[in-house]
Amino acid sequence: MILKTYQIDAFATKVFEGNPAMVVPLKSWLDDDLMQKIAEENNLSETAFFVQKDEIYELRWFTPKSEVDMCGHATLASAYVLFEYLGYDKEEIDFATKSGHLKVHRDGKYFVMNFPVQEIKSSDKHQKIEEAFGTKPLAIFESMDYIVVFENEEDVINATPDFALLKELDLRGVCITAKSQIYDFVTRFFAPKYGIEEDPVTGSAFTQLVSYWQSVLGKDAFFAKQLSHRGGEVRCAIKGDRVEISSEAVKYLEGTIEV
Repeated sequence: MILKTYQIDAFATKVFEGNPAMVVPLKSWLDDDLMQKIAEENNLSETAFFVQKDEIYELRWFTPKSEVDMCGHATLASAYVLFEYLGYDKEEIDFATKSGHLKVHRDGKYFVMNFPVQEIKSSDKHQKIEEAFGTKPLAIFESMDYIVVFENEEDVINATPDFALLKELDLRGVCITAKSQIYDFVTRFFAPKYGIEEDPVTGSAFTQLVSYWQSVLGKDAFFAKQLSHRGGEVRCAIKGDRVEISSEAVKYLEGTIEV
C-alpha cells in the first residue's frame, strides 16, 4: 500500500520553525494499529490522518505513543494540505474529531481554527508540580492539561522540569505560562507520558490558556508565543464558548510511504 504524505511546519512562517506534523490523507480508515505504527515510525509529536465523508473530513491524531483527543498544530497542518495541495475550494473545512467538530478557514496568509474553549479549575497537585520544576509557581490550574503560572517570562524560559515526575501526573501534559513584555503571554508545553518531552507549539493548549488570561488581562484577543527551541507565534480570539486560533504554516516535505 502506497500512502501520500506531507510534513508541514505549523505555526511557522518558514521551515524549521513551529511544530512539524505529518499529514496522511486516506481514502478509508486503516487499522488503528497500523496508524499507530506509522506515527511511531514518523517520530513526530503528531501524525494526522483524515478521511473525507461527504462534506466533512474525519480527522484523527496519533503521537508516537498513542492516539490523542485534540491536537491544534496537526489540525492546522491538515487544513493547510487540503487548501494548498488537495484542491479544497470551499471557504471552511469541517473536521469531525474526538473533540467534536473543529472548523478551519483562511484569512489571508493565516489559517484560523475554531476550537471549544476549555474551562479551568484550581488544582491541588502543587507538591508534585513544584517538585518537578524546583520552584513554587503563582498558581496551578487543571483542564485537559495542568496550567502552571509563573511570575515572569524568565521563569518560563529557564524552566528545566523533571520529566520523570511529570510523566507520573494524570493529565495529558503540563503547560507553563507567564506575562510577557512583547506578547500578551508566553508558554511552554511538556507531555512526556505521550513521548513528547517538550512540544514545539501546542495549538490545543491555547484553548485552556485563553480562559486564564482572559480573567487576568480582561481582554478577549491575544498575541502569544510558545518559547520552545523552534518557537511559534499564535493569535487567539475568544468568541463566546469558542476560540479562534490563527497562524501560518509551510511545507517541509512531500512524499510517499509504503506499508
